[in-house]
Amino acid sequence: MSRYRPPAPRGSKFITPEGARTLKDELDHLWRVLRPQVTQAVSEAAAQGDRSENAEYIYGKRQLREIDRRVRFLRQRLDGMTVVDQPPKDRSKVFFGAWVTLEDDDGEQTEYRIVGPDEFDVAKRYLSMDSPLGKALMRKGLDDEVNVEVPGGRKTYVVVAVRYGVSGER
Repeated sequence: MSRYRPPAPRGSKFITPEGARTLKDELDHLWRVLRPQVTQAVSEAAAQGDRSENAEYIYGKRQLREIDRRVRFLRQRLDGMTVVDQPPKDRSKVFFGAWVTLEDDDGEQTEYRIVGPDEFDVAKRYLSMDSPLGKALMRKGLDDEVNVEVPGGRKTYVVVAVRYGVSGER
């Protein structure tokens, strides 16, 4: 049995201006604030002598590796991103950046925003365009039915409203 794992498929390369700003802020914080602090702590721990049994030194080096890994990921991810700041020409259909109001079989309505995989957030009701529901919603219009396979079986939604704009414009 092999330990090989195929690489995970890359997510879509679209992002909202708010999402791009969030990723850039995280990158800036890691590179300009957190990394210098950890580097200073590692150099102070190294000055204490024997590094092989120095927990502060070992932990600090591990933190640096994690920070550097995240910085590399963010730089590569941001490099190929397409920031979508304009709504599509056909605003009656669901595309990237849309706020979609769905009604389920029980008559309960829920609103989601279709965003890129780097910015989905359940608490904000941001839904990744790469998720099963996000994929099913793409190019749907008002009163269209959407069927999605969920852990409890199949779920049907009806698109009640589609609008474009930032979260503050609700």
